[in-house]
Amino acid sequence: MTRRHFLSAAAVVTRAPQAAPARTSMGLTPDAYAILRPARTALEFMETAYAAGAGGVQATLASFEPAYLKQVRARAEQLGMYFELLAPLPQADTSQFEAAVRAAKEAGATSIRSVCLSGRRYETFNSLEQWNAFAAESKARLARAVPIVEKHKLPLGIENHKDWTAAEMPGLLKSYSSEYLGACIDFGNNISLLDDPMELVEALAPFVINTHIKDMGVEEYQDGFLLSEVPLGQGILDLKRMVALLQAKRPGVTFSLDMLTRDPLKITCLTDKYWLTFPERNGRYLARALAMVRANKPRQPLPRVTGLEREAQLRLEAGIIAECVAYARDHLNLRV
Repeated sequence: MTRRHFLSAAAVVTRAPQAAPARTSMGLTPDAYAILRPARTALEFMETAYAAGAGGVQATLASFEPAYLKQVRARAEQLGMYFELLAPLPQADTSQFEAAVRAAKEAGATSIRSVCLSGRRYETFNSLEQWNAFAAESKARLARAVPIVEKHKLPLGIENHKDWTAAEMPGLLKSYSSEYLGACIDFGNNISLLDDPMELVEALAPFVINTHIKDMGVEEYQDGFLLSEVPLGQGILDLKRMVALLQAKRPGVTFSLDMLTRDPLKITCLTDKYWLTFPERNGRYLARALAMVRANKPRQPLPRVTGLEREAQLRLEAGIIAECVAYARDHLNLRV
């Protein structure tokens, strides 16, 4: 894997509105603003993302009223941005999920992004039994979602959110045999599960619906390793290869920047608790991951926000997002 230097800070991008969305664009997720925490709703977040130079958004809907949905569609078209809905999977009562899917379609959404687990597998569960119960419930929720997205013909991408391993998730998605259920491929999350990031993208590429693009930095520490999102091009991921593979599998696929400016995450893979929910994993995964970490010592300190005044945190976040937008445009040939 290769590492690249930080880009110089990029200026705020100014553009005239476009007539139509770019076919292969990089947009933003609300979580890219982990410090600013702007509104996650479509109209508001489109303005935030457009000001940052992004080509689209993943966002929620503030209302399902027809007038509001028409406004969302019109503004996205005016700005030339894509819109993908952020929505939870359905519970036993599927009416709210179906209403959200129907509304998203009317608002011009091209896909939905959802997730099974909001936390992290190795932190959330204290036993294999707890994980197995979660997995069963997740499969039931996916089974409820599939006929609804098929009915409305709106693809649903499930993010690999530090829950399913690269060995588990393809089989999970394949079991539903639906062209409207696939993956929101996060480029870096599965490093925390000791998966090789390129192997993860290759395994999920046939199922890609939408994506979370990011680059990652790593550093060894006493209980395992530290894992951080870093500006695109500064980390260990082969971004050009990943982007090209996913574009080949799904022409026009979007790339939503999910770059969280925060302290490094602690991947506690040298502790007993970490392994409680991974009965199929063995020492090969641990050895490979630690070898990768040791071979990719960061040239720059991993981003940290603790100890910084809020204004300094906001400047750091805005500068990193600007670097990512510039890198996507100049080196990944993504439209912004």
